[in-house]
Amino acid sequence: MELDFDTCRRAATSRDARFDGVFVTAVKSTKIYCRPSCPAIVPKAENVRFLPTAAAAQREGFRACLRCRPDAAPGSPAWDVRGDVVGRAMRLIADGVVDRDGVPGLAGRLGYTERHLHRMLTSEVGAGPLALARAQRAQTARVLIETTRLGLAEIAFAAGFGSVRQFNDTVREIYGRTPSDLRVRRTQLSHDPAQDPGVVSVRLPFRAPLHAEALLSFLGDRAIDGIDGLVGDSYQRNLRLPHGPGTAVLRPGDGHVAATLRLADLRDLAPAVARCRRLFDLDADPAAVDAVLGEDPLLAPVVLKEAGVRVPRATDGFEIAVRAVVGQQISVAAARTVLRKLVTGSVFPSPAELLELPDSAFAMPVARRHTLRALATSVASGELYLDGGGDREETTARLKEVPGIGDWTAQYTAMRALGDPDAFLPTDLGVLRGARALGLPDDPRSLAAHAERWRPWRSYAVIRLWRSS
Repeated sequence: MELDFDTCRRAATSRDARFDGVFVTAVKSTKIYCRPSCPAIVPKAENVRFLPTAAAAQREGFRACLRCRPDAAPGSPAWDVRGDVVGRAMRLIADGVVDRDGVPGLAGRLGYTERHLHRMLTSEVGAGPLALARAQRAQTARVLIETTRLGLAEIAFAAGFGSVRQFNDTVREIYGRTPSDLRVRRTQLSHDPAQDPGVVSVRLPFRAPLHAEALLSFLGDRAIDGIDGLVGDSYQRNLRLPHGPGTAVLRPGDGHVAATLRLADLRDLAPAVARCRRLFDLDADPAAVDAVLGEDPLLAPVVLKEAGVRVPRATDGFEIAVRAVVGQQISVAAARTVLRKLVTGSVFPSPAELLELPDSAFAMPVARRHTLRALATSVASGELYLDGGGDREETTARLKEVPGIGDWTAQYTAMRALGDPDAFLPTDLGVLRGARALGLPDDPRSLAAHAERWRPWRSYAVIRLWRSS
């Protein structure tokens, strides 16, 4: 991503938080890098460099500022919405694929050689896959050091380091402090981890504004008993994570979402954080979205009234695809009733588990049951990936090859599971009702033509139309 020095300089001088995660400011005289919004004194222009990621800064020998915590900034909105190989790689690295499968596993998922993948990532984000994964491990370690009383050796392995020595060296290099020094600096704990060492509380920052009520009401209306639901002003859901189950309680606050994570295995901290961020669409750039949608005079009033509406995404892409199939031509309430019968445990069934369910668990027409089983077979076999790491156009096309999956189901899955910011559902009854209420065209063909002006943010327009229906 090309960084213009003058633009970055203006953002850093004005401490513009919208650029947190877009780049970091590396100070050559102190060898420290910061967020653009860091409250520290802005250094002279000749003393700074602007780099695209924390990993790029660390790779060049800069240490993270312990005041603004640039390693914990929101992710880049550009990489979040990009569907190319770099955007897909960044999402998979955030989900811990390199720690679990190594760089060969990441390259294999993306269909590139390791060398070519390293070259593309270094060119775009300033660091290769190992450096990006290392930066993430260091940030995970810092969170565990400062929010739990786990032993430092336990933290080293929970964060994904191969040895305690590697852990100590990396933390010292990135933060300019030993792990013991960071522990002295930790904040007051809000719970007693000695009684429950699997609980970690973290803050998930976002770019303001965030319309929390829109997120919570959408997810609450579609909650499945025993899997997820609203608890007061928080959303709680059970998670299927790489090393075991977990739960997340997410409460939107001022500038961040407070997340309390209960993990069976602390190695799942980074994947849990990545999936919660994805679920709440926390790496979106609401100003960019609302600016485009607000140019339409028929949408402008609702954009002005409800700034920062996000697309509720997913912690499990397969679950969203199943929800989409079940929701074909029935109401949200009816879909919840059907989905409850598919759930037999504390987490949503995996593809393999769904295939083992008896016919009686599928309270739906026979053809739809066959569709779900065909979908589960494709995902279980690795023919179809719904984790956001696959090519969106190719994945959407493969979805439509599954008997019983048409454009509506594929677009809904692309919007929520694949994170496509520009999916659109012109035949959806709720979308058409919302369009009619706002004075927009209310037949599918005319609405689709009108919606061309909303690109590349038509997914966000769908959410607004549903809220207006």
